Order: sequence, then structure tokens, then C-alpha cells
Amino acid sequence: MERYDIAVIGTGPAGLEAAITAKVRNKSVLLLGSKGSSDKVAKAHTIQNYLGLPEVSGDKMAQAFLDHAKGMGVTITEDKVNAVYSMGQYFAIQCHGGDYEASSVIIAAGMTAMKPFPGEMENLGRGVSYCATCDAALYKGRTAIILAYSKEDEEEAEFLAERAENVTYIPQYEYDGKLGGNIIVKKDIKPVSIEQIANGMQLTVEDGTFVADGIFILRQQIAPSQLVPGLAMDGNHVQVDRQMATNIPGLFAAGDITGTPYQYIKAAGEGNVAALSAVSYLNSLKNK
Repeated sequence: MERYDIAVIGTGPAGLEAAITAKVRNKSVLLLGSKGSSDKVAKAHTIQNYLGLPEVSGDKMAQAFLDHAKGMGVTITEDKVNAVYSMGQYFAIQCHGGDYEASSVIIAAGMTAMKPFPGEMENLGRGVSYCATCDAALYKGRTAIILAYSKEDEEEAEFLAERAENVTYIPQYEYDGKLGGNIIVKKDIKPVSIEQIANGMQLTVEDGTFVADGIFILRQQIAPSQLVPGLAMDGNHVQVDRQMATNIPGLFAAGDITGTPYQYIKAAGEGNVAALSAVSYLNSLKNK
């Protein structure tokens, strides 16, 4: 497996700037995220305080970021990251589409407003998972519940249903799909909590319960504390120092995920610092 020098998670201003800076320093870069950059940037009406781009609309700024990255030879791998594990001298990155390795990682995935359900974190890896395609092989002849947050999750449900006895699909978006067969769609359901019971996992909803062997939560974003085991947090934000270093050697963070102010120019600046710090980290590994 190819091992990249630096993996960057997120394609907003912080992630793109980090990838560009790493490229300038002649490092191999894996950039994971949306090819459309950040929705937060693209949907902004007018941005007035970004140096050199006065009165720019969000969509034009996002396109300028993407064009700059493309011109520098930065490519985006459009994949969803499920977990990042520190392996000592490198990091293992588990994604929906496969696994990757990198000597250093920069998390620039932005902020998520979603909070874990009661019981979710306690049962992560023990009946709760974030990737149906990753764990589908474990559900041959078994039952599963999927909490889905986008239309793209329907493909994961179909993949899981090829192996599972049945799948209960609970969309948390405006569902107009055509899932059928052994996939049971339950619309207008609001999840409340998760718990482990004698015969599997129980999802409690506002007006009842569902029971299955496992529960898959397919959020588009995962809280950083769930993404990286052992990552130190400062409230809802990743705890970093002036070099954007986290408590895990070789792991850095930048942008909204590190705290306020939630400004594009601040995010880009932190992305630059994080990349330079990652380069210094890689140099220290070589010296050892």
C-alpha cells in the first residue's frame, strides 16, 4: 500500500491551503473530501474580509480555491473518512472506499452540529458502526438498522442488504427513493437513544423501539473525538497549540474544527501553518 507523506481531511479553505502548501514543499499528498469544496463557502452570499478578494461571492471564492489547488497538481479523493488510527510511525485511515496510510495527518473537516445519541459512543465498535460497506461481511444472515442522512446512503443500504437478512432503513432526510426487497423503509422517525440489550442493539425512537443485531449511523460528518481515538478536545473543538499540533504526534488540525472565529481567512492561515508543521514533523522522523 502506498504511504503518503501527508493526508489532509477536508476540502474547505483550511484543507485546500494545507494541501497546496504541502505540495509546494514537495510532499506526497492525499486530499480526502468533496470535489465541490465546502458547502459553507460556496453558499456564502458575499465575503468582504478575505485579503485580495474583496466583495467576492462564496461560489466564486470556492472555485478560485479549487482552481488554485488544481493548478498546483493537487487532486481530491472523494471518499468519506470513518476513522483515523495512530500506528506509531504512520496513520491508518479507514474510508468507505478503502484504506489509506500516511506518515502525517491534518484534520480540516470543519465543524459538525450533530451530537452523538445517548449510548452511541459507548457502543461504537460493539454494535454501532459508521460504515455499512466496511462491515457488511459481518452481517451475513443478520439484521441491521441504518440511520441515513443523505440520498447517497441508499447505495450503502443496498450493499448491506445483499448480505443481511433484512435492513431497516430510517432516513433523516426527504426520502423519495425506491428501496425494497429485504430493506424496510421507516420514514418520519426521530431517533432518541441507543443501547445494547440481550439479543442485540435497541434503537429507541420517539414512539417506540427497533431491535437488530447492529446499528449503522451514516452521518456525513463525524465528530473529531469519534474520528480519532484518544484525540484531546477543548469542548467541541480539537485542542491544538500554535503549530496546530494535537496531542497525538504527527496529527494536526486546522480551520473551524479548532475553534472560533469561524472565518475563511483564519482557516486558510491555519491550514498553511498545519502543513508547515507536518513537514517539520516528517523531517524530524528522518533525522531519527
